[in-house]
Amino acid sequence: MPGLVSPGGPPPRITLPDTPTQRSESANTTTKTPSPSPLPKKPPSPSPSSRSKKKTPETPTNTFLSESSLDNPDLGPFLLKVARDTIASGDGPAKALDYAIRASKSFERCAVEGEPSLDLAMSLHVLAAIYCSLGRFEEAVPVLDRAIHVPDIERGADHALAAFSGYMQLGDTFSMLGQVDKSISCYDQGLQIQIQTLGETDPRVGETCRYLAEANVQAMQFDKAEELCNKTLEIHRAHSEPASLEEAADRRLMALICEAKGDYESALEHLVLASMAMIANGQDNEVASIDVSIGNIYMSLCRFDEAIFSYQKALTVFKSSKGENHPSVASVFVRLADLYHRTGKLRESKSYCENALRIYSKPVPGTTAEEIAGGLTEVSAIFESVDDPEEALKLLQKAMKLLEDKPGQQSTIAGIEARMGVMYYMVGKYDEARSAFESAVSKLRSSGERKSAFFGVVLNQMGLACVQLFKIDEAAELFEEARGILEQECGNCHQDTLGVYSNLAATYDAMGRVGDAIEILEYVLKLREEKLGIANPDFEDEKRRLAELLKEAGKTRDRKAKSLENLIDPNSKRTKKEGTKRWPGLGFRI
Repeated sequence: MPGLVSPGGPPPRITLPDTPTQRSESANTTTKTPSPSPLPKKPPSPSPSSRSKKKTPETPTNTFLSESSLDNPDLGPFLLKVARDTIASGDGPAKALDYAIRASKSFERCAVEGEPSLDLAMSLHVLAAIYCSLGRFEEAVPVLDRAIHVPDIERGADHALAAFSGYMQLGDTFSMLGQVDKSISCYDQGLQIQIQTLGETDPRVGETCRYLAEANVQAMQFDKAEELCNKTLEIHRAHSEPASLEEAADRRLMALICEAKGDYESALEHLVLASMAMIANGQDNEVASIDVSIGNIYMSLCRFDEAIFSYQKALTVFKSSKGENHPSVASVFVRLADLYHRTGKLRESKSYCENALRIYSKPVPGTTAEEIAGGLTEVSAIFESVDDPEEALKLLQKAMKLLEDKPGQQSTIAGIEARMGVMYYMVGKYDEARSAFESAVSKLRSSGERKSAFFGVVLNQMGLACVQLFKIDEAAELFEEARGILEQECGNCHQDTLGVYSNLAATYDAMGRVGDAIEILEYVLKLREEKLGIANPDFEDEKRRLAELLKEAGKTRDRKAKSLENLIDPNSKRTKKEGTKRWPGLGFRI
């Protein structure tokens, strides 16, 4: 988490006051330079004082721990020191928790009424960090919420730092809970306090801007992320040497944002500049990582020969510097497998997939579960694209098992479950598909992503599974919710939105709501004629379907609902492969 004070920079202008026993370490826990990767952030954990010796602390006597003794102003600093020393000794956070709780109570009792206590704020930060280290993130939230209301930023820099640290730590905690929107809101409030205290051009503000930009990338809010990243670049250009490591990190993040927005040429330009900076600083492994990103851009631009060259350069460096079985090597194998699959060289693609899976099956020490799960998910996508859903399902199940106990991975798990739902749907296991989609939807709702386009797509897919299970009322509700989200996030003319329109019209038709189905189809045809053109083959299907509905509605308005089974499959049984195509009789799409 970035801080108001950055390591290695000029003498800090903002610090927390010393306690009677030792200096507050809250500043130290807030000076971490953010990683260039927009992955979920780990919560800050209490770090032992550099002056503390790693020995088991003496246990406070019952006199010190009695409720009446908490009014002693010397007890709070003492208990806080014991809590830190307990962790430093290796006894673990569980023993330290009680000391930290009592320290906070003592600081609160001894605080002068009407005077904000920085000692109290600091002890609450430590208490919350202990809760997080125990995996009890929900209990850390109210502690941090209390902490951010203790300082008064109008009283000077020390109070501003305490408030800033509290907001950033609270943002990290929400991130670990998967509540991305709340996390970003906390980071944004922390940034505003930092700007108010240090000014808009301070390099420490630049670090926080980049941290917040990464969080916005994670939330797929790319316009806001681009704005923050541009601000970071401006600050670092003003304070750093040309081609600095800071600028290179900023450009890699900007390239990621540009790629997500489909601006591949700009992404490539940023990556080339970042690579030049890393070369100038002798960062060979970082240059190789950038080469992988450059290869991804070339592949998106269908410049396959240049993509292969970039991937092979990275592969050579990773093998020599990290070893043949490192996950970085496996990740390049996956990219090459995808490239050869796209160019129709399936034998080469399969070979690279096998090489990657061999590494993921026996990872080298230090490999994280997140790295393995991400690789398995990417390989599964290749198996999915070659019509091998069973193997894709196995890999997705392994990936989800690796992540299920990891905090902060709810959105990632939801994405895996959504893909599993599609796989189950493809093989005709509609009950399993609906369950997978339902679990994904539940996680996305709780993590604050209920307004994202991805959430709308998952709702649409769950609706299709419900159709196959003849849960037509539930399907209609899901399609309606998906329509509202996709209209807001993607617009009326986006292909995903048009697909939901068709699915909803077909569902209304199956329910006997012919008038509503006609209204939707007329609206879709109007959109195609006025904005999208009529060359799309869907236009003729929708036009024919509308003509049928109008003809039937003209005969009688009291028409009974058609059998959903007949509407989906009026002539013959569908094969598994046909399950992924548009159903022309009714117009459902997945």
